[in-house]
Amino acid sequence: MLMLQYRLADSDHLMQRPAPAVILKDVYLTLSSVAGPVNILSDISLEISSGEAVAVLGPSGSGKSSLLMVAAGLESVTSGEIVVAGRIISELGEDGLARFRCGRIGIVFQSFHLIPTMTALENVAIPLELAGQPDAFRRARDELATVGLGNRTDHYPSQLSGGEQQRVALARAVVTRPSVLFADEPTGNLDTHTGAEVADLLFAIHQRSRATLFLVTHEQELAKRCDRIVRLQDGRIVSVGPATVSGLS
Repeated sequence: MLMLQYRLADSDHLMQRPAPAVILKDVYLTLSSVAGPVNILSDISLEISSGEAVAVLGPSGSGKSSLLMVAAGLESVTSGEIVVAGRIISELGEDGLARFRCGRIGIVFQSFHLIPTMTALENVAIPLELAGQPDAFRRARDELATVGLGNRTDHYPSQLSGGEQQRVALARAVVTRPSVLFADEPTGNLDTHTGAEVADLLFAIHQRSRATLFLVTHEQELAKRCDRIVRLQDGRIVSVGPATVSGLS
């Protein structure tokens, strides 16, 4: 594995860390409106190491979800460069981005985004089928068992609780063994108890798979479980630091 070297500010010793899994360099996102151009993201530069868990915090409207969308290749940037898993995705078109995402990244949304006419098993099998995997349903069944839904494979989303639907969404996101897992407010639509269960499952999956975790959240307790915290305000990064209690006060 490629390694990068960096010098700690308070030490003369050289340390090593894995090569970045996500790089954003001088990223800007500007959208049109009836009132004129609106700057959503401005001058965003960030590196996330392979296997690292990073939380993005900020007030409503600060650009958290937009940052995730551009990093995951779901939204095109106005300018700047984005590299994910060694590929410059900011220069890919829509079809190229769709092909890149297949099997390389997993995404979990606040609103689950399950297909209502498909069972839990079929929802989880979709990315495997799109990738042409011959054992899609076996692997999907195994992943559902891993998230505690082995007995709910034939149920439709409307027959599942919110927590169960998010578990299905998690299984779908990781069934292809992605190198980067994006999660946008994954507990935002859940009650406190169910949200805590889903959070535990999310971090257990991260620890087991060692996939890089890019987590957007407004919950400080959830952010503290990550390695670093990126704070956004008005579309700009205002701080990046370790996820310590003092850093969240």
